[in-house]
Amino acid sequence: MTHSLQADSGWRVWWQLTRPHTLTASFAPVFLGTMIALHYSPIDWILFLAMLFASLLIQGATNMFNEYYDFARGLDNENSVGIGGAIVRNGVKPKTVLVLALVFYGIAAVIGIYICSQTSWWLLVVGAVSMAIGYFYTGGPYPIAYTPFGELFSGVVMGYLIVIIAFYIQTDMITTEASLLAVPSTLLVAAIMLANNIRDIVGDEESGRKTLAILVKRPAAVNILMAFFILAYAWIVVLVISGTLTPWTFLVFLSVIKPIRVVQIFKHHTAPLKVMPAMKDTGKTNTLFALLLGIGLLIEYLL
Repeated sequence: MTHSLQADSGWRVWWQLTRPHTLTASFAPVFLGTMIALHYSPIDWILFLAMLFASLLIQGATNMFNEYYDFARGLDNENSVGIGGAIVRNGVKPKTVLVLALVFYGIAAVIGIYICSQTSWWLLVVGAVSMAIGYFYTGGPYPIAYTPFGELFSGVVMGYLIVIIAFYIQTDMITTEASLLAVPSTLLVAAIMLANNIRDIVGDEESGRKTLAILVKRPAAVNILMAFFILAYAWIVVLVISGTLTPWTFLVFLSVIKPIRVVQIFKHHTAPLKVMPAMKDTGKTNTLFALLLGIGLLIEYLL
């Protein structure tokens, strides 16, 4: 059976432009940070929704900047896998993609100002830095995504930092517990980036990128990805044993089949289209882990 990439039509053109399989990298940390905050103060659901919407907009805009700048540098074509394909397959003008990304950023900034007005104006600085990193991830003369530090920046900003901000806007504080519980999110968001780089390792190397996967070579990169997964789950075990969490948070292990399948796919397949299911399962691992951990915290709170 041959696999090919088809052009999208209608609303799917714009939906695929956001790279929906990556949007969980924004939703999951916001939910987790809010569930941690539940143990400290009542939840302001308007702030929760504002934070969630702003995070999704920033992630979507970051993906659009990626789409635009990779095309502008000649790195994407109609056969590229893992992109939205709006420009190279669906005929959307590059300028339209760039403008839409800036509009997303503008709306996120307005929402961010509202959040700051209800909490702390210091968050304006944090938000501005996060948005700048989102832009320079693939924009500017030295894109972060083309370096070995892509996993670090994506994990810290879209994993750790979002959990902490979501917690802070509800409680007006930062605690050791919140920081500890943000670690798995950091690892799993970094895993999304690493999985992406493993899939694209051949094309990235040909285009001169120096990603972590290229530096350590594919077999080692897959092992690092596996280590990210193992550390995320082991972290919860350690926190339960230490008494920081209750056994209810072992609910996260209901999702463990996903990362196992991801590693198996990467070990047995190298073709980009063949490993696309692994990309989706990496995103699902991040989502399910945070949801199940949050549910465990919610049960602990209710009991």
